[in-house]
Amino acid sequence: MQGELNIFEMCQLAGVSRASYYRGWRRRQPGEEYMAVRDRVQRLALRYRYYGYRRITKLLKREGWVVNHKRVLRLMREDNLLSLRRRKFVITTNSAHDWRVYPNLARRMQVSGINQLWVADITYVRLQQEFIYLAVILDVYSRRVVGWSLSRHLDSGFAQRALKRAWDQRRPAPGLVHHSDRGLQYACGEYMQRLESYGMTISMSRPGNPYDNAWAESFMKTLKVEEVDGRRYRNFDHAESCIGTFIEDIYNQQRLHSALDYCSPLEFEAELKNEFSSKTAMASVVSTEDRGL
Repeated sequence: MQGELNIFEMCQLAGVSRASYYRGWRRRQPGEEYMAVRDRVQRLALRYRYYGYRRITKLLKREGWVVNHKRVLRLMREDNLLSLRRRKFVITTNSAHDWRVYPNLARRMQVSGINQLWVADITYVRLQQEFIYLAVILDVYSRRVVGWSLSRHLDSGFAQRALKRAWDQRRPAPGLVHHSDRGLQYACGEYMQRLESYGMTISMSRPGNPYDNAWAESFMKTLKVEEVDGRRYRNFDHAESCIGTFIEDIYNQQRLHSALDYCSPLEFEAELKNEFSSKTAMASVVSTEDRGL
């Protein structure tokens, strides 16, 4: 979109084809054109989960993009978006590693309070000429984002920073279940050692099943729809500032959740704290009366 007109409408008014527009864009600003094509390939591949690179190429050409099937194949291979016929979902996590994987403990958990089950996930954010990556940790009971980190590199380091941020903020008792996918960022030795040092129990999703981490997937969708898709970040620092403001000030403090009886995560946790304080005070009064008797 450019102002109130999209590319198709402007090309019609100017009397030029969309292919000519994209071809000229590629010559003038190859970096931006590359990022735009890559972003569009990702969106189409995730929307049409069973389409291979040939069908994605056809869709792109219908929209006016100047691409050939070799370029689309290369982009889809780099982003692990090639369709898998015998799997229901596209696997976008690199779980082809030799690290230990753990059973899914979160699947049948009955969560009754905060700091019992945390879920972790990673998504990408597109800037003008690069992709950056966001790692988040969510408390399932209150839906609060307790830790997050942004990075240019898809390694385990920024996932560990999100975990440390969550630990420093909450200091949960030992036994908390940490649930994630089987990706290298979470399965590597350094991340496992950090979880063990915090006294956390490790849980991982089944391969290729996003429903196993539906809480984190739901947050990522909210983030994309309500923040990322409506922004044009200038650079990494701008993206970090905007995303941090959305997470800390809007999502955690203001956004109402139907699962929380239309409270924000912080409001919900405050109510839990007040309820706990009231019960503690009542128990203290009852205990004092019993001693008096």
